[in-house]
Amino acid sequence: MLVDLRIRNYALIEQLELRPSALLNIITGETGAGKSIMLGAIGLLLGNRADSRMLFDTEKKCVIEGQFDISSYQLQDIFESEDLDYDTQCILRREISPAGKSRAFVNDTPVTLETLRNIGANLMDIHSQHDTLLLGDAVFQLNLLDLYAGLVPTRAQYSNAYRQYRKLEADLKTLEDQVAQANKELDYHTFLLSELEDARLDNENQEEVEQEVKQLEHAEEIKYKLTQAMQSLTESEYCVTSGLKETATLLGQVAAYSDSFKELKQRLDSCLIEIHDISDEIEAAERRTEGDPARIDELQGRLNVLYSLQRKHQVRDVVALLAVRSDLRDKVGSVLNLDKQISRLRRDAEAALATVTKQAARLSEARRKVFPKFEKELVGLLSELGMPHSRIVVQHQAGAPAASGIDIISILFTANKGAQPQTLSKSASGGEFSRLMLCIKYMLADKTALPTIVFDEIDTGISGEIAVKVGRMMQQMAKKHQLIAISHLPQMAAAGDAHYFVYKEDRADRTVSRIRTLDLNERIQEIAQMISGANPSPNAFQSARELLAMRGEELVG
Repeated sequence: MLVDLRIRNYALIEQLELRPSALLNIITGETGAGKSIMLGAIGLLLGNRADSRMLFDTEKKCVIEGQFDISSYQLQDIFESEDLDYDTQCILRREISPAGKSRAFVNDTPVTLETLRNIGANLMDIHSQHDTLLLGDAVFQLNLLDLYAGLVPTRAQYSNAYRQYRKLEADLKTLEDQVAQANKELDYHTFLLSELEDARLDNENQEEVEQEVKQLEHAEEIKYKLTQAMQSLTESEYCVTSGLKETATLLGQVAAYSDSFKELKQRLDSCLIEIHDISDEIEAAERRTEGDPARIDELQGRLNVLYSLQRKHQVRDVVALLAVRSDLRDKVGSVLNLDKQISRLRRDAEAALATVTKQAARLSEARRKVFPKFEKELVGLLSELGMPHSRIVVQHQAGAPAASGIDIISILFTANKGAQPQTLSKSASGGEFSRLMLCIKYMLADKTALPTIVFDEIDTGISGEIAVKVGRMMQQMAKKHQLIAISHLPQMAAAGDAHYFVYKEDRADRTVSRIRTLDLNERIQEIAQMISGANPSPNAFQSARELLAMRGEELVG
């Protein structure tokens, strides 16, 4: 429940603190004094959109803070899912800077607005005219019926199965689209792959082929140059080896005089051996070198194949062509694999649909069983609130499986004797809507773990004895839930366990909104004024005392 509410620098509120009762809290005050402004501040605390234009002082930030006692509610899992530390005392805070920047906190930990909304939705339920409009929405009505019937866990189980089914359906559709696209490209990919397979690329060394072609194309030049090189080394009159042999002989003649001469002689002998080896290899190379036009044509044809494939696939070497071939093999082969995956997914989707259909039927049967009880209880409550000829009919038809099940429902209503029930948007006035929603909230009060309910003028369109009954109904609800009600009716004001008065205070520079708790005598005064105006008569005071006495107040004076 809400333990403490603090509002600073919001709209007409400079600073406000409210410490509500754990039961029924009534807020009254003159029109425009700030009751709805306070409700707007609570909305910000629960994650509504902020507007810097609502700042009381545009030079300072707005801070709205609510402290909640959540020790009696099982909210640990929610805090864990939001990655927040759990504490039995939970503090929500919202700050809006003069520049319009908004910040949100849960127990002093910065959070996103979405997290603030998720936490706040489990701490407070604000009923306003917007909720009354929502009552005409089929999905909203179905949610109400599920709460009433205690089917939330069953529906959650169904929703999980439905989400799994929809995911399988989406995966299947994606895979089928991939297959359709793959089939369009299959012939082309197969042709490209066939070209690459026929090219026999696995043991290809393009550089060696290119080098061999160059050697064959210049065979005559190579043979001539090799012959000259061989003659220069060993065969001509002035060849290299002749000079070296003569030099070696001279060094041998002086080797006995110095070890260094001897070493030079040995090195020169090694050079002669190396030169003879080189000469032999040159000679062998010269003998091997022969022009071969047929071989050139063969190799050039091979290179043309490689160059053509490289241009087609926009790559520069055989390694890259091998990568392209591997990719094409995967694409061509994947079509068969995709067909297998589609078959498997289709079986899984069919099984999931069977589960969804079975669970939807079970959920639908449980819902339909509770329709008569819901209709009867709601009609009984409406009768108590001055609508004795009311009729409620839950209209039902089955549809295809959807996120909420297979049920399409509409709550039909009439308040008039002999009239046929119609959809709520056609049949209910504003006051009837308010009473209808109050009765539904009353019916749901012991079926949901919502700690605090806020009613914004739920008593619209009622008065007299009916207003007394509404007050009693809310007192009964307050035994299980903390209630805060903004009201303009004296009967409602008298029903509260705590009564807060919102009023305007005119300063020299501007008007400010304030709130204070009324004691017993102040309550009598306020209720009397609500009955007969600014200057209440003795009868009005007596009526105020009687209204308060109806809830067991011990009156003074």
